[in-house]
Amino acid sequence: MPDDTPRFTEVAPRVWVAHYDWMHVNITLVGGSDGLLMVDTHGSAAEARIVADDVRRLGAGPLTGLVNTHEHWDHHFGNATMVEQFGDMPIHATDWAAEHMEVSSAHTFEKYEQDTAHPRRDEILATTLRLPTRTFSSAVQLDLGDRAVELIHPGRGHTAGDLVVRVPDADVLLGGDLVEESDPPFIGDDSWPLEWPLTLDLVLGLMTDTTVVVPGHGKVIDKEFVQDQRTELGVIAETIRDLASRGVPQSEALAAGEWPWERERLGSAVRLGYEHLPRSQKRLPLI
Repeated sequence: MPDDTPRFTEVAPRVWVAHYDWMHVNITLVGGSDGLLMVDTHGSAAEARIVADDVRRLGAGPLTGLVNTHEHWDHHFGNATMVEQFGDMPIHATDWAAEHMEVSSAHTFEKYEQDTAHPRRDEILATTLRLPTRTFSSAVQLDLGDRAVELIHPGRGHTAGDLVVRVPDADVLLGGDLVEESDPPFIGDDSWPLEWPLTLDLVLGLMTDTTVVVPGHGKVIDKEFVQDQRTELGVIAETIRDLASRGVPQSEALAAGEWPWERERLGSAVRLGYEHLPRSQKRLPLI
C-alpha cells in the first residue's frame, strides 16, 4: 500500500519542511513563482524517491533547483533521483563541498561495503552519485522569480564547506549541520571545532529574534537554541585551548577537561583542536 503520509509542513510563507525518521533528516522546499528549490536530498536513492513522492503530493509547483548544504552523503545521495524524477536542474553547493564530495562518498561506499549487517546497506550502495553543477566560494543569490534566496558560506565548522540558506522575506534560515536539534552537532574527522563558534557568530548575525531556523537534523528551532549551541561549542573550543596552553598532552585532554557533552562525542574535537592550534599555543608542561 503506498505511503500517503503528508510530510511537508509550511513553517513560513512558501517554505515547507519535511522531517524523515531515518537519521532525523530535514528536507526543505522554498517556493517561488519560478518553482521550488529543494535544500538537501536525503541519504539514498530509495529514500529520495519517497521525498519525490512527497513533493508531488504537496503540489506546490515544479522542482527547479537543488542545494546541498555540505558534502556528507546523507545530504546529497538523493541528487540523482531528483533529477531522474523531475528533470535536469542546477545543483548548488560551495566550491569545497563540490570538490570533496566524490572522495567523501567513496569513503561512505567503502564503509557500507564492509558493514554487511547494516539494514540500509543495499540501498546506500545502490545509490548513484550526482555532483553539484553550480558552486560558489562565499555567497550567492538565487532568483526564484518573485523572491530571492541567499546561499552563504559562513566559515568552517561541521566541515570546511558548510553553507546556510537564508530566505529574507520569510525570515527563515536553514542551518544545515552547523546546527543540530536531534543530537549535539557532530564533530567528525573533517570538522573544525576551534572555528565553529566563530562561524556560528556570523550565522547568528543573519537572524532576527523571530527567525525560523531549520537544522540539518531534528525539529525546527529558533535563534535562542542556536545561541545556546554556540555557547556549548565555544566551551569546547576554549577548553581545548586552555588544556593545550597548560601543557596537558592530547592523550590526556579528554579525561582532564570539563565538557558540556559526553566525552565519547568529543574524541575528534580534541584531536583536531590540538592539530589546528598554532604552534605557540602548544606548550610543554613546566618542570
